[in-house]
Amino acid sequence: MTKTDLTRNQSLVFDALVDSDGPLSAYTLLDRLREHGFRAPLQVYRALEKLVEFGMVHRLESLNAFVACAHPHDGCSGHGTVAFMICKKCGHVTEFHDHDVDHRLETITRGRSFKPEKTTIEIRGFCATCTEIAA
Repeated sequence: MTKTDLTRNQSLVFDALVDSDGPLSAYTLLDRLREHGFRAPLQVYRALEKLVEFGMVHRLESLNAFVACAHPHDGCSGHGTVAFMICKKCGHVTEFHDHDVDHRLETITRGRSFKPEKTTIEIRGFCATCTEIAA
């Protein structure tokens, strides 16, 4: 899926997330997109649902918010586990992938005859900038 294949609403929601300094809730997206004709939360949720399905957006469960994928060109395909470092102070989110973690989790789940459909890791703490400020 490329950006040119998106509907108007999907494109507007995606662009708002890309332009954002941090994760956004559906209601914050609705407020930001009212000038573009968005009137109801359902419009935002439908666009978000498809963008998540396409792998262009991730939902941060612990924040009940969304971020644009750091790899929108491939929709995070082939990266296995999606992991996020979320700064508790400034809200900055860093997406990363670690193949060692992928392999370890695969070994654990296979050993327990469990077939995972999706694995997301959210690590809450303080980014380097906020850690330096506090020191």
